[in-house]
Amino acid sequence: MNKAKQTLLNLFLGVITCLLVVGVSTPSLSTITSNLSNSSIQNGDAKTFSASQSAQPALVQNPINQYLMSDLQEAESVLMAQSMPTRNLQRYAVILTKNNVVPAAPSTSATGVVGAVLVGERLVVRGDFGGLSSALRDYTTDPVNPPNPKITSAVHIHQGEPNQNGPFQYALTVTPNEAGMGGRLAGEYTLTSEQLQALADGKLYVDLHSQRNRAGELRGTFRPV
Repeated sequence: MNKAKQTLLNLFLGVITCLLVVGVSTPSLSTITSNLSNSSIQNGDAKTFSASQSAQPALVQNPINQYLMSDLQEAESVLMAQSMPTRNLQRYAVILTKNNVVPAAPSTSATGVVGAVLVGERLVVRGDFGGLSSALRDYTTDPVNPPNPKITSAVHIHQGEPNQNGPFQYALTVTPNEAGMGGRLAGEYTLTSEQLQALADGKLYVDLHSQRNRAGELRGTFRPV
């Protein structure tokens, strides 16, 4: 991945993040798509997250939307395979950027997206990330103090205000790529009533921790789409 491609994607993510944070109303997926279309990548100059060896959609334009759609579809297929009723299914998007990290944005060119679907109390999460500044933080050798055995990976769901760091809720399963600087995310959870309310209020977020940025390299809040 060359520097020009990475710079373009960071610009797109910055625009999307601003829309998510300061928008008067919660943006829909079509809004995200529209904004990406207005800044479409020309001549196939698109960033890939270099996730796993598994098949990913061809990225020519709107790479963020392509990955988000793929993640949402995969999450929905999990619910369908479990014979979960999808009549009241709700979809959520998370745009992971350094600018959301609290208290200050770290030095990184990493990016990521997460798609999630909710039916009743059941939340299924799928995501992609890439371009990390260093390998993911290993909580077996570099644990929190005091140690928390539930923190089994370097990517977590937390509950808290957008401008604050909140308590840990769940760890996501991470499948790194060969280089270890990108990969895929997955998780399936049964939310409590408090967590459901936090999700509705925009107070559940995903954060990613690396060895260089131990306190957080990427972060994004669940937003309905």
